[in-house]
Amino acid sequence: MKILKPQNIDDLDNEYLKNISDGEKAVYCNFENENSDGTDLFETEFENCRFCNVMMQNVMLEKVVFKNVCFEKCNFSNAEFSETSFIRCEFKNCKLSGCSMVNCRLFNVLFSQTNAGYFNISMGSIENVLFKDTVLKNAYFLETKMKKVYFDSADLTQSKFLKTSLNGVDLSNSEIEGIAVGADDIKGAVIEPSQAVDLLYLIGVKLKTNNF
Repeated sequence: MKILKPQNIDDLDNEYLKNISDGEKAVYCNFENENSDGTDLFETEFENCRFCNVMMQNVMLEKVVFKNVCFEKCNFSNAEFSETSFIRCEFKNCKLSGCSMVNCRLFNVLFSQTNAGYFNISMGSIENVLFKDTVLKNAYFLETKMKKVYFDSADLTQSKFLKTSLNGVDLSNSEIEGIAVGADDIKGAVIEPSQAVDLLYLIGVKLKTNNF
């Protein structure tokens, strides 16, 4: 796998999200140690930027573009991204609990050591994306178009993949207990033999346990 990480984001000008307006383009900006909970944005573009320790909970970001952006220790819990694009971005040690990225596009994006429980990326398009050491419990991948998507030590407990093909996706070192997936969608996925028990429900089989 080769995920292109953000480049040339070392020499940046300090800026504040409260100064960014709808429709504006922010370039080579460093947003750091800022609480912007409830700050909504529309048709804004961020390019060659860095977000560090930024809180943007319960916000609506619609038709926003993030290009070549690094997010580190940020909190986007319960944030709603609509028709937003993430191109060559990285989320490191972030909180995305309850975050919605429905109808969003992700291309060359890395999630590492991130808590994304109840993350919703339904009806989105994700290509060349890696979820590494990331919690995706109860995440929603409904009618999601996936291409070259990788899960490396991800926690997919009770996550839902419906009308989303996992053909060629390696789940062998991730946790898939309680995963909800269609029989056609799981075809071609790579799993460990021990994980097969989590998918027996697809063929109507139940395991009998001996009680002594």
